[in-house]
Amino acid sequence: MADTFNYRIDHHGSLVRPIELTTARRAGDPEALRKAEIQAVEDAVVLQRKLRSTVVTDGDFPRDDFRSAVLDGVSGLRRTGETGADGLVRWVAESLPKASGPLLGDWAARLAELTVIAPKAALPSPAYLAATTFEPGHGPSSARELGEAFAEIVRAEIESLVAGGVRLIQLDNPLLLGQLATTPADPGALSFADALAVDALAVRLDDRPEGVKIALSPGWVAPTEVDRARAEQLYAGIGADRWILPFDQGTPAELALVETLPDERDFCLGIVDATVPELEDIDTVMARIDAVGEFKDLEDGAVSPSRGFADVADRPWLTVEQQRRKVVLVETTARYVWGNEF
Repeated sequence: MADTFNYRIDHHGSLVRPIELTTARRAGDPEALRKAEIQAVEDAVVLQRKLRSTVVTDGDFPRDDFRSAVLDGVSGLRRTGETGADGLVRWVAESLPKASGPLLGDWAARLAELTVIAPKAALPSPAYLAATTFEPGHGPSSARELGEAFAEIVRAEIESLVAGGVRLIQLDNPLLLGQLATTPADPGALSFADALAVDALAVRLDDRPEGVKIALSPGWVAPTEVDRARAEQLYAGIGADRWILPFDQGTPAELALVETLPDERDFCLGIVDATVPELEDIDTVMARIDAVGEFKDLEDGAVSPSRGFADVADRPWLTVEQQRRKVVLVETTARYVWGNEF
């Protein structure tokens, strides 16, 4: 049974950037951009409160993509002009990364000042960063060594965020679910075992105030078929409190991901597809959640969209209005399941 801090109505962190912010970013005036970022974050907090979210984020508004909090804040990496298969700009680690200070501290503090709702922060996982930035012959001796250096930075950032009042920290590793397929995807520069070991280093938090949760999103789309033994290995290998799992397609694989999760872990179900404008049927969503209730205590659960709405700033999946309707459906579903207990 989970504790009372379940943060029932969640979202991945990134929101569609308002036009005023994107216009300011294109204009290239740093002072005007900073003002636009501050205003956009303040407006986003108001929006999230109106939508009755139980956490608030800065929408990733001050960043180019979901990796930027780390990649823009450490030395030792070079941004290339290339784009990977995932559509993200490639970065290459030319030496072990070093952080000169907190990565998200200023924005986390601003969130804490704006609302009493629990601030949430999202970071790329160290294993994901190592797998996507390691290149042989460019400094670090191995992807594992690079991952451990990233893990030290991310763990220090988590400790800093918690000390600053953040109560939910989410790590994103979009590569992990591909490793749970019956025919696993190519792990790239970091093996599955090494990825688990690296991400495990980051989520260890010795001094944990009441209500703090470390979450992990292992990917945004479930494989066609889940190798349950590998899923159990994933959950056993990384001691995250909450697992944010895709649950928007109604597939047996999605159900298997939840079923294999140990009972002492929280689960957050990504019940609406954040990439398509069509709104899900709430009866269908509720039927899927009822199926989870056959083998899990729903008191340990929460709901969210399937992924971020704009993990890359200039490539939002939806419009602001389409995003609002999706989040409203998440909130409505939460109240159907848990009433007004939160």
